[in-house]
Amino acid sequence: MKTVLYLMLTLFAVNLSHAQDYETTVIKSHALPVEGEGFTNSDRIGEMMNYLASNDLKGREAGSEGIEMAAKYIENYFRSYGLEPYFETYRDTLSNFKKPAFNIVGVIEGNHPQLKHEYILVGAHYDHIGTIKPENGDYIANGANDNASGTTSVLEMARYFGVHKTNGRSIIFALFSAEEKGLLGSKHLAKKLKEQDLNLYTMLNFEMTGVPLKGKDYFMYITGYEMSNLAEVSNTYAGEKLVGFLPTAKEFNLYQRSDNYPFHLEFGVPSHTFCTFDFTNFNHYHKVGDENELMDFDHMATLVNKSIPMIESISNATEREIKLNEQ
Repeated sequence: MKTVLYLMLTLFAVNLSHAQDYETTVIKSHALPVEGEGFTNSDRIGEMMNYLASNDLKGREAGSEGIEMAAKYIENYFRSYGLEPYFETYRDTLSNFKKPAFNIVGVIEGNHPQLKHEYILVGAHYDHIGTIKPENGDYIANGANDNASGTTSVLEMARYFGVHKTNGRSIIFALFSAEEKGLLGSKHLAKKLKEQDLNLYTMLNFEMTGVPLKGKDYFMYITGYEMSNLAEVSNTYAGEKLVGFLPTAKEFNLYQRSDNYPFHLEFGVPSHTFCTFDFTNFNHYHKVGDENELMDFDHMATLVNKSIPMIESISNATEREIKLNEQ
């Protein structure tokens, strides 16, 4: 009898310990990061990337079964972390693409009674080019850097604000489809939001953030650097030289080649893409070699952790400090 009682008490203690461990884990996952720690980490980033850039998704071409899997993943992610659908559902059906294709659009209302009527849009495209001509038997263009990396970065930012709701202005998080078909997802959404007379303050896009820059005195660059003071404002908020100027981005006119551009055209507000791909640090653009094993998950986690305070400050500034420069 004593033996049975001892075993029962031991089992109860073990279960209580597990319950306490679980409770602690849940609390920690919803707690603000303490000083010196980041909100996200390389393990979490890697887990997300290993799904979004997996062979199962077949390169996430717009209108394909693979991108449908990615869309469901993003929808569930938004739902899990408190984002509301911006439209009736998270899905925004493209009007300019023949096959069924969807942007996934969520929103976190601002907590300031006046500023919440102004919007920041944070975006990335989640599609890629699908299957292509085989190289060494591999025909899947997984699109890890382009743009599972930007998608993962935006999802983790959405998780932060969805859990903590520290944004004064409202933030729309948009994952675009059919970027690879000619920026079709962002063109569709920019036009739609403009027709609704959205009070858009700025559009912040994230593209190819999977590998670090080398030999630079800044962490990432923005396209269209000279078109606004976003870099200056971002660096002030970050307390470091977070954002710099990449001459190659201007030379190759990258400003007009990513999903920031339709919002610039429709709204005439500061609209830029943040990026850490500079044509020298990654050799697999639109190739089957764009795989997860080449991604730097530590770098990606750092990018998210550095971007969150910047976006938070942009959302809470009493004045619209980001302004277009006179051209």
